[in-house]
Amino acid sequence: MNSRMAASSSRVMLGPLVAAIDQGTSSTRFLVFNAKTAELLSHHQVEINQSFPKEGWVEEDPKEILQSVYECMERTCEKLTQLNIDISNIKAIGVTNQRETTLVWDKETGEPLYNAIVWLDLRTQSTVERLINKTPGRNKNHLKHKTGLPISTYFSAVKLRWLMDNVDEVAEAVLTHRAMFGTIDSWLIWCLTGGKSGGVHCTDVTNASRTMLFNIHTLDWDPELCKYFDIPMEILPKVRSSSEIYGLMKICSSLKSGSLSGIPISGCLGDQSAALVGQMCFQEGQAKNTYGTGCFLLRNTGAKPVMSEHGLLTTVAYKLGRDKPACYALEGSVAIAGAVVRWLKDNLGIIQTSTELEKLAASVGTSYGCYFVPAFSGLYAPYWEPSARGIICGLTQFTNKSHLAFAALEAVCFQTREILDAMNQDSGIPLTQLQVDGGMTSNRLLMQLQADILCIPVVKPSMPETTALGAAMAAGAAEGVSVWSLRPEDLSEVTSEKFEPQINPEESEFRYARWKKAVQRAMNWETTEPISNGNGHK
Repeated sequence: MNSRMAASSSRVMLGPLVAAIDQGTSSTRFLVFNAKTAELLSHHQVEINQSFPKEGWVEEDPKEILQSVYECMERTCEKLTQLNIDISNIKAIGVTNQRETTLVWDKETGEPLYNAIVWLDLRTQSTVERLINKTPGRNKNHLKHKTGLPISTYFSAVKLRWLMDNVDEVAEAVLTHRAMFGTIDSWLIWCLTGGKSGGVHCTDVTNASRTMLFNIHTLDWDPELCKYFDIPMEILPKVRSSSEIYGLMKICSSLKSGSLSGIPISGCLGDQSAALVGQMCFQEGQAKNTYGTGCFLLRNTGAKPVMSEHGLLTTVAYKLGRDKPACYALEGSVAIAGAVVRWLKDNLGIIQTSTELEKLAASVGTSYGCYFVPAFSGLYAPYWEPSARGIICGLTQFTNKSHLAFAALEAVCFQTREILDAMNQDSGIPLTQLQVDGGMTSNRLLMQLQADILCIPVVKPSMPETTALGAAMAAGAAEGVSVWSLRPEDLSEVTSEKFEPQINPEESEFRYARWKKAVQRAMNWETTEPISNGNGHK
């Protein structure tokens, strides 16, 4: 059989394919999966620039984000062609995205009215303090019964409020009924389905549940919440399920990726929900931890929202179809995980590439009593303490950059332990092992440290792109596409690697107790209250 026939026969063998756009905080990816085997066939990745215009501010350019999506699609289509894979076999596209990141654009020009304000951004701290102060008893959990969330800089409503209060173009567009608000998923879907020429303005329940404007019980925008933040409901996207056809791709036909035109966009999940789906955590009690820019531990709580007593969020896990029930999750959110690696690289220059961190840390094998609390954006779960700031303590003349590198990896593990402890207390059933995914899981030292600090095994799938896989599964399973079965008996077996704890629990507990002491030292740093006089009295 000549090579051309071999190529064409292998093309037939593949069957339907499903693609996913994975737009994360630090990069964009486009990935193509085999719908029958869940095998990753090809992908392309582009880094995203973050700008920090002022201390605590984090922004990204919406047009750069959109352009990165086009570039990833184009390059992946080129790679597929080189692999002799027929692009027309792609039957659906799913979208997954960094959550909470907020933008407003003009529906008539299609232009963003300001940069996207990234989830990590702290400019809304005074807005948050003002909102908390007007609640009865100054209670940050005042809206939690409806939203599942504390009032925090993290969520979209306060960012949108800031945009409306501080950016003239946004305020004017709202007044003239030209403004559209969306999280990244909404911006991408609107642009990819035609933009100002008939683009679909929608979001899914998982992304909507991170705005603080969404009622997680009624599964819709809540008029009282919108009134509370004084946000007109007409600028909000329509809320849909995570798995249905939202619209069809419209792409310039002169491009290689032009052949994606007409393909339905039929899956949409916030990145952490997508990872839960991609890890096949469909049963109540199953959990996963994703190590990306931040660290996010989600545990499926089934068809009912469970409110945390220990500083976790209640969020919508997924709703896989218009007529399917919503599933909920408890979430422990940590702001800084992989971002600490970027900081050591870009700000301190102690490493040139992320992979160097593992080597540097492994060269000493201990932090030598040095603890690093990377509270760059305050502390998220379980503390929700926006006034905390980063701290490195326990330094001696002996401490060097290798110890700091080790302490940075340990910080990721200790933060995970804190949210896992909270999760176990809330559910009363301790996890016996932790399923993990995300970019940082390629760091083997980190995975071993994580097992040691949790005192339970850590299980990592050999295909790390679970977030994109989850979005592809939702897209492929949508009504009208139906090329991906989510029935338990049809889900493919996942090969994985297990890291067992290797140190004694006493040592682990000692290090964890020290970490907690360091966290206390990081608290109440950036306060607007008058400074106390050395003895703790104001």
